[in-house]
Amino acid sequence: MDTLLSKYGHLVKDAVTLTKTPKLITEDNVYQVGVDAVLPYLDMMVDESSLPGSGLDGMENLEELWEKAKSGSSCLLLPEHYSNLDLSIITYFIRKAGGHGEEMSRAVVAVAGMKLTEDDPSVAAFAAAYSRIVIYPSRSLAHLDAEKDRAEILRSASINRAAMKALNELKTQGKLILVFPAGTRYRAWDPATKRGVREIDSYIRSFDYMCCIALNGQILHVHQKDMMEDEVRSDLVRVTAGPVLSCAEFRKQAGKAGIEDKKQATVDAIMAELEAMHEAAEPKRIALLKH
Repeated sequence: MDTLLSKYGHLVKDAVTLTKTPKLITEDNVYQVGVDAVLPYLDMMVDESSLPGSGLDGMENLEELWEKAKSGSSCLLLPEHYSNLDLSIITYFIRKAGGHGEEMSRAVVAVAGMKLTEDDPSVAAFAAAYSRIVIYPSRSLAHLDAEKDRAEILRSASINRAAMKALNELKTQGKLILVFPAGTRYRAWDPATKRGVREIDSYIRSFDYMCCIALNGQILHVHQKDMMEDEVRSDLVRVTAGPVLSCAEFRKQAGKAGIEDKKQATVDAIMAELEAMHEAAEPKRIALLKH
């Protein structure tokens, strides 16, 4: 069994050397610009493990969203989330698709949890290949005690205020802001990881347009404890970009579902859309595998 560490551990030292990722996230460093020198390592990982037939569907939808972003509209990418290579997979196949793929890929700014930066220098070095806004995730906040962790709660508030400020500045500057609605990687042993987090509604409320992105096929499988022990397996991967949707109209329609928690209703509708896209794309992927 190949893992990130066993297969690509030899690249870790180089990646760490090429990056100067801060060990601690503060309100002063929540926005981090991608390090181009690390990108070829991630591209190689995706390329080596993606079987022939892998690629992207719906490039025309991304081109439409990109045009809106360049015109000053705020635009979201909302993908499924299975592994720490999802961002690498998405941006790699956008670039490979041609058209404005290279520009589009470089315009992506991911909203990322601070765990990717603070927990493991190796993971942090690879994450540094991509521009990102670092947040203190709600799932992490849920484990804090109001009395015992008061200082950490204050820190989280400071980080998230700074992150939202950076987001508001960047979102109308021709960027494509990428947010994973589930807020974490899907883990089969924990069904809760498949449910979207409520704060995604706040993103959708404050943006103009969005595209959902389904990910079929998996080349990196989550380890229960150690990210560098995630299992690497070759697979045929298809990325599917859905149609451009009006955020306001989507929220309006989601609100008609009759769910009392309107915020959860919005993100539930997003997760349902992603699931439907995933199921629709899988037969094509299986057919390509058979060839």
